[in-house]
Amino acid sequence: MVSRSYSNLLELASGESPSFERMNRRIPRIMTVAGIMSDIDDDPSESVCSDPSSSSGQMYRIIIVANQLPIRAQRKSDGSKSWIFSWDENSLLKQLKDGLGDDEIEVIYVGCLKEEVHLSEQEEVSQILLETFKCVPTFLPPDLFSRYYHGFCKQQLWPLFHYMLPLSPDLGGRFNRSLWQAYVSVNKIFADRIMEVINPEDDFVWVHDYHLMVLPTFLRKRCNKVKLGFFLHSPFPSSEIYKTLPIREELLRALLNSDLIGFHTFDYARHFLSCCSRMLGLSYESKRGYMGIEYCGRTVSIKILPVGIDMGQLQSVLSLPETEEKVKELIKQFCDQDRIMLLGVDDMDIFKGISLKLLAMEQLLEQHPEWQGKIVLVQIANPARGKGKDVKEVQCETHAVVKRINERFGKPGYDPIVLIDAPLKFYEKVAYYVVAECCLVTAVRDGMNLIPYEYIISRQGNDQLNKLLGQEPSTPKKSMLVISEFIGCSPSLSGAIRVNPWNIDAVADAMDYALEMADPEKQLRHEKHYRYVSTHDVGYWARSFFQDLERTCRNHSRRRCWGIGFGLSFRVVALDPNFKKLSMERIVSAYKRTTTRAILLDYDGTLMPQASIDKSPSSNSIGIINSLCRDKNNMVFLVSARSRKKVAEWFSQCVRLGLAAEHGYFLRLMRDAEWETCVPVADTTWKQIAEPVMQLYTETTDGSTVEDKETALVWCYEDADPDFGSCQAKELLDHLESVLANEPVTVKSGLNIVEVKPQGVSKGLVAKRLLSIMQENEISPDFVLCIGDDRSDDDMFEVITTSMTAPTITQNAEVFACTVGQKPSKAKYYLDDTAEIVRLMQGLASVSEQTLTE
Repeated sequence: MVSRSYSNLLELASGESPSFERMNRRIPRIMTVAGIMSDIDDDPSESVCSDPSSSSGQMYRIIIVANQLPIRAQRKSDGSKSWIFSWDENSLLKQLKDGLGDDEIEVIYVGCLKEEVHLSEQEEVSQILLETFKCVPTFLPPDLFSRYYHGFCKQQLWPLFHYMLPLSPDLGGRFNRSLWQAYVSVNKIFADRIMEVINPEDDFVWVHDYHLMVLPTFLRKRCNKVKLGFFLHSPFPSSEIYKTLPIREELLRALLNSDLIGFHTFDYARHFLSCCSRMLGLSYESKRGYMGIEYCGRTVSIKILPVGIDMGQLQSVLSLPETEEKVKELIKQFCDQDRIMLLGVDDMDIFKGISLKLLAMEQLLEQHPEWQGKIVLVQIANPARGKGKDVKEVQCETHAVVKRINERFGKPGYDPIVLIDAPLKFYEKVAYYVVAECCLVTAVRDGMNLIPYEYIISRQGNDQLNKLLGQEPSTPKKSMLVISEFIGCSPSLSGAIRVNPWNIDAVADAMDYALEMADPEKQLRHEKHYRYVSTHDVGYWARSFFQDLERTCRNHSRRRCWGIGFGLSFRVVALDPNFKKLSMERIVSAYKRTTTRAILLDYDGTLMPQASIDKSPSSNSIGIINSLCRDKNNMVFLVSARSRKKVAEWFSQCVRLGLAAEHGYFLRLMRDAEWETCVPVADTTWKQIAEPVMQLYTETTDGSTVEDKETALVWCYEDADPDFGSCQAKELLDHLESVLANEPVTVKSGLNIVEVKPQGVSKGLVAKRLLSIMQENEISPDFVLCIGDDRSDDDMFEVITTSMTAPTITQNAEVFACTVGQKPSKAKYYLDDTAEIVRLMQGLASVSEQTLTE
């Protein structure tokens, strides 16, 4: 069901008041789920789709969402307004469906059509596409589509993701807020269409590419437990490039509302993880081969797998009579003339490096005159997907360079470069693949690029094509690839000649090397490539992604979810069902009716925000603590990782406050009491070993420091570069564990620190000591409050929780273990931030003050 949280996130993101309108006109549902479309939910904080009874128990169903449907549409030629629809067999989304298999998985598509459909026809077209193709078309007004696709996607995201900074209005264009609003609007419209057909408890949603990067937020807002995957088909830039984007955090948080995020290469994934670290403070972990980011109690998995091609579809095209005829034509045009064909197939855009390739061809002909009249570079230039000045400039430059080279090296009956910039049918391209001796893919930046894969399979050919080429069926096949280092398929083609496309000399040398290479070497390289491409096809990619998505979403039904944040900052917190926010009214009520209270408070991150530069307590905090301590019914302890000298100095005005320093190693019951130790006095000779090691890492890590406590050593990298600091911290941890293996110490990593401390020391010791002191005085607390913010405080929470069944606490005692922020913890309660903690303590202090004055 749709709750109050079903708000217009676009309005919220732009600062306008939310509206709670019903969805626009709907298409018929594919599967009706009772209750999904109601307008009001009793509790807006709960998941909007949490009824486990809605599970259908049927086959898997996956909703594939992309900017464009895998459908071809055209008007009937009889003059009527009717449409003819057919599958686009060359669409990756159609091939993906075939790869998943129809027997186990039902596929629904949501996306736009290439052709504009008039408003009066949209209802009928929707019905036809849904019933015939299981496609849900998303109709966008032409102006909105232009601003979304040609505006924000192609002028802002696409150039930036391909490493083009908007240094001037001509280079990518300045960030345009209205285009961004159009992008958000379209993503919201897509979410509307998905909600019309989704069965939230059972269906999987797989979103594709940068056109729909904020869609996960809209879906997660409406259905907290949606099973959602996202795959980025473009490069993801390094953090230095990405962080120039004004809406950088909105996009990152939107992607993190997915359950699984896929990338073609490790480089793209690494850049994304680095951005999450630098801009959101998130780190990733690898467990049993799976990478994941912990985000608000949810694990967002990261998938690295390049997409493949549809083997069956390509092999069927190879067997077409039209393909054979085209191959015959090309053999006559090139092979029979003793010409060797080199082939380039690229979109006509600024990142494909067409002009650099042409210049390399010119260099080759100049440096190796023996190839003049023998080799021909056929450059197929597919129509550009975007529009604008840059596309026209590329076209003009390409034609000018081709003309100049042909005039320089051409002769009657021979042009060294053949430029084909008219649209070709797929079978015609395949025919060129079959005949080409070498394929050149020299993009300066590209997401995946499947041209090399198609070339390899085409060169494998079939019996009929082999006969046309004059090859015996048993003859080993051969192919050669010269590919750019900056395309996604490069890492998977280890037998290719990899080049830096900007280095024209190197590309020319690579072309010469590919032409001169002995046939046995070409055959070995081809065999290696063919083995990989044929086994890692589009079906393998789709099944692998879906299996990981299913694994990631396996525990959805067992988690309790909260939606927090407004607009595009919305995120879902997934926590233990028993974990809930601490009610101020309840704890104050319990505080009033109890008479023996134990209060344990962490300091940094609990009473004092982590981000504060001045860590000393404010006069307000001192006043609150003193009010609590003056109440004879209270025993208050403040627990810190800091040195006893520092905490004693800070809280010198608190006479009855108990203090624990260095994670509880030192402890005193009140200001005038002696410090005692919770464990036997430690031998600190190990510092002579550890300190030089830490100093070495401090010297090599700008922004890091070493803090020497009485019983511990801490290396802090809070002010260092987050990636480098984290890398150094891991290395330091291993180094220290190695050199201190025989010492009675523990080496631990925490938030921006690596710490060495005596074995057995933890904040749990303080909790045990406090309860044992009260027991020695024959006092059993009937109220226990323990508040902390990080993993070191979990030791206290665990002691407090387990003591509920022990004689140290009254049987019906009110026990509150509370952490700061909604996150996985051994505490059963949480408050959002330090400000709420301070308000809570202020409330309890006011109760104590009233008691004292009565």
